[in-house]
Amino acid sequence: MGLMSLSKFKAVKAHVAGDSYKTHLYKKRYTKRIDALHMRLGYQPPRFEQFDGTSNPKQQIAHSIKTCSNTGTKGDRLVKQFLRSLKGIAFDWYTDLAFEPIDS
Repeated sequence: MGLMSLSKFKAVKAHVAGDSYKTHLYKKRYTKRIDALHMRLGYQPPRFEQFDGTSNPKQQIAHSIKTCSNTGTKGDRLVKQFLRSLKGIAFDWYTDLAFEPIDS
């Protein structure tokens, strides 16, 4: 681990130690109803073209829906897969959303 990586690791470790009652640092941004939906037996998540916030978001959503439909994922199950299509500032936006506002 490099010097910069080690200092980041120590900062994260100190932050987590201060909140020992928390079991998870990340909470899903969709409802428990969505979380309870199961993927079909043998489901393999598709490889998404990831959205970094710099291209057309409407095209990205259309691409994500098409990618999921090719694997038989439809409806509310798409919500569970959406996160896989984000990276960079688009992923940051998603993780900064209020907890559990997404229900469809």
